[in-house]
Amino acid sequence: MRQLIITFLPSQLWSRTRACFLVFLRYQIYYGYPLQTYLEYPILIAQDVILLLFILRFSGNMKRALFYAVIFWGGWYMLTLRKWIIDLAMNLCTLISAASKLAQLRCLWQTKDSGQVSALTWSMSAYTCATRIVTTVMTTNDLAVLIRFITMLILNIWVTATVLRYRKTKKTD
Repeated sequence: MRQLIITFLPSQLWSRTRACFLVFLRYQIYYGYPLQTYLEYPILIAQDVILLLFILRFSGNMKRALFYAVIFWGGWYMLTLRKWIIDLAMNLCTLISAASKLAQLRCLWQTKDSGQVSALTWSMSAYTCATRIVTTVMTTNDLAVLIRFITMLILNIWVTATVLRYRKTKKTD
């Protein structure tokens, strides 16, 4: 069981584009936006760091923790060397996040089976994006952030609809 968790978690941790959390957090701080607009990101990042430390600890690779810390610090610093770098990184994260959702959609279309994919989870993601659009308009009105959340809202709704379409109904006698 422990080996299963060790091999499963790294791919899940990084395949969900967690690096974009760092970029988004740094973007919000760089432009001096209110703490309420990005408060969950430090919590999500801390969760990922703790998870990564557990993975490194139980796989016997704690020596890599320093390497990851240096990469994190370097990336954190380099994002704000120039304004265009942080802006480009923000836009690339939107593309990366969209690509991951499109990959999920492609998998659903190919298999025509939603399996264990939760429509509730995807609909909650869509709801979160919708509320983030409203709060962004009310607080910062940042176009890059709005484009990100509008894109994610559309794709989250699309994934939710696809999951519902391919959901198998249980037959009862």
